[in-house]
Amino acid sequence: MTLFPKPSLADVKTISIEDRPRKVGEENLASSFDPLSDGEFSQLVRSLPEVLKAHDLKQFCSELAQVHSTRKKIALLFGGHVVKTGLAPILIDLMERGIVTSISMNSAASIHDVESALFGRTSEDVAANLQDGTFGMSQETGEFINGALLKYFESKDDIGYGEALGLALLECGNDIAARSIIAQAVRLRAPVTVHAAIGTDIVHQQPTMRGDVTGEMSFRDFRLFAKVCSELDGGAAINIGSSVIMPEVFLKAVTVARNLSLGGRHFITANFDMIQHYRPQMNILERPTLPESKFYNFTGHHEIMIPLWAAMLKLAIEQSRK
Repeated sequence: MTLFPKPSLADVKTISIEDRPRKVGEENLASSFDPLSDGEFSQLVRSLPEVLKAHDLKQFCSELAQVHSTRKKIALLFGGHVVKTGLAPILIDLMERGIVTSISMNSAASIHDVESALFGRTSEDVAANLQDGTFGMSQETGEFINGALLKYFESKDDIGYGEALGLALLECGNDIAARSIIAQAVRLRAPVTVHAAIGTDIVHQQPTMRGDVTGEMSFRDFRLFAKVCSELDGGAAINIGSSVIMPEVFLKAVTVARNLSLGGRHFITANFDMIQHYRPQMNILERPTLPESKFYNFTGHHEIMIPLWAAMLKLAIEQSRK
């Protein structure tokens, strides 16, 4: 006789599948998309299953289309990897269409944007260059960024970090400025802010660095970002690939907007990242959207997810007009 008696299943009660609540039915299934015969991007979007993140992405784009149709604000926040993966043309296009109404980034993103615009290339082998102390010592990068900040720090126009870089890039000519997210934001008169944490970026370790200048210019942009957040009522804030700086700055800027009774309530948020982190979850998605808690969270590589999202958003906007 076994030491471990087992219950019999003879008296287990079953139910009909017809009576069982379901999560997935025929209406949720994907369809096969043939690019040779179906062709249209709208067919590809329709082929996605109505489940989980595919459903969420379509719904998010539909909601953003509604935000755009009512002329509410859509603020885009991002980190350096977004620029490094070649997505500048995608973001510039969204600004030119008036879909994205403001741009905010950490200073790493601004460095990659400036280098890409000026030199047509960016990023370096950190591990290799760290060995001989040349990591982050690109002279032209530091001189341009720190020089632009100093120039406008000494002016009386209250120009901030992002606007200073954008104006400096525009002065370099159309061929250079056309490649820059920052320059195009300034050209389009869209608020653009850069948020520096001193000591975190390569331009901070070079002879041209001035802590008083960098701090003041970034502080001006924090004040501008608080104004951006105050205008988000009925709009949306989207964070892409910033796990620390932009979630922290966003939370404080929203607080300032609400403290001064300027607005900054009742908006939807979304986070796109390769790995989900604590701060975006709390500071982008959950805390700022209370009590409605309307937010979306997408995990995937930026170079795939952002072009897909942007294309689906433009499609949703076009379909909403019909």
